[in-house]
Amino acid sequence: MKLVKPLVGRLLAGAVLGLVALGATGVSAAENGKFRLGIVTFLSGGAAGPFGVPSAHAAETVIEALNKGGLPAPYDKKGINGLEIEAVIIDENGGATKQVEEFRNLVERQKVDAVIGYISSGDCLAVSPVAEELKIPTVLYDCGASRLFVENKSPKFVFRTGLDAVVDNVGAVRYLADTRPKATAIAGIQQNYAWGQDSWADFTETLKKVKPDAKIVAEQFPKIFQGQYGAEISALSVAKPDVIHSSFWGGDMEAFVLQGNARGLFEKSALVLTCGESGIDHYKGQAPNGMIIGGRGPFGAFAPKNALSDWLRQAYVAKWNEQPIYPSFKMAQAILGLKAATEKAAGGAAGKIPTADEITAAFTGLTFESVSGTVKMARAGGHQAMQGIAYGEYHFENGKPVLKNVKSYKDTCVTPPDGTSGQDWIKAGMPGAQCD
Repeated sequence: MKLVKPLVGRLLAGAVLGLVALGATGVSAAENGKFRLGIVTFLSGGAAGPFGVPSAHAAETVIEALNKGGLPAPYDKKGINGLEIEAVIIDENGGATKQVEEFRNLVERQKVDAVIGYISSGDCLAVSPVAEELKIPTVLYDCGASRLFVENKSPKFVFRTGLDAVVDNVGAVRYLADTRPKATAIAGIQQNYAWGQDSWADFTETLKKVKPDAKIVAEQFPKIFQGQYGAEISALSVAKPDVIHSSFWGGDMEAFVLQGNARGLFEKSALVLTCGESGIDHYKGQAPNGMIIGGRGPFGAFAPKNALSDWLRQAYVAKWNEQPIYPSFKMAQAILGLKAATEKAAGGAAGKIPTADEITAAFTGLTFESVSGTVKMARAGGHQAMQGIAYGEYHFENGKPVLKNVKSYKDTCVTPPDGTSGQDWIKAGMPGAQCD
């Protein structure tokens, strides 16, 4: 079975892929005896190739295996609580207004029992209040805007099984302090929307506390999906920074790396990419050796070795002939979290379809095993995952990418206490951080 770009959406059920027709009305799991799952990720546009399609491939791989009972324990029970998973896959491309409409269609017309999705922070911020309004369990698998649970202060139906920009950027600063203590001239280039703005704010505020001798010498905010960065590269070159930080992702990230490397920008400036792992198999010799990359947590090349991560790598390579990257791991994690919560809510009654209230109650504060190790839903009142993060240096040797000088930071080192916003915690000097 191959993923085919949808016109509206595509139905993934076991080994059958069929078009969800425009205007069709779905039936809920209660009516057809299946667990109907909406999945939203980029299938077109600049974020599709490096982010969305690998995520969709992971969803397809995991769902097929779950429906056959083919995952390692504790996920060896077929489907979700014995119910076959039937997934409606929707393209995230098109902007926040379109995604709100698509979300309503998934719930009201396609009658999904839960939704997993969203790479763009703008889409997550737009969809979150609608999920609360429609009372549908919604798992945000990738978007990292720190303000998500600041704006949604009392979430009930929305969960995020990935990490936010606070963790990414506190980890990045700690890595710089450990590996480049003499670097003081810092520049940044971020996409000009919620994700980029939050990331830069978190990074610069952390710098003030961890590296008080650091100075910001340049900052650039091009529009998202701009693609060409000649003017920004020139401005960064003139500033002569020791370090360039970027939260770019997808096609923007890869374009900036190739364009900047071709113009010698990184010869004297270390590049830090918080989302850099997603391009690990694409850079080849066109990226600088020593480039610092992260995987937005313990995902992709940074994932720990365990039965679940071993299974995902083997199954993904066998099906798609390429390694799963961090978006693939995060999609798998979201599906496993939803399965664990739903089966906990069912209380062992196989074939039972818990209510939305029962699923969300079971998900709140849940600890579950994943492809990234143990996940604790320990922040935002039990709606935000808490895990550690790792960074390392990209090198291309003997025709293959390798990671060197990898350093991991545990969750208590990079995460604010529950109930404290990331910015407030950072500005207070990150009290209570435990890094030993």
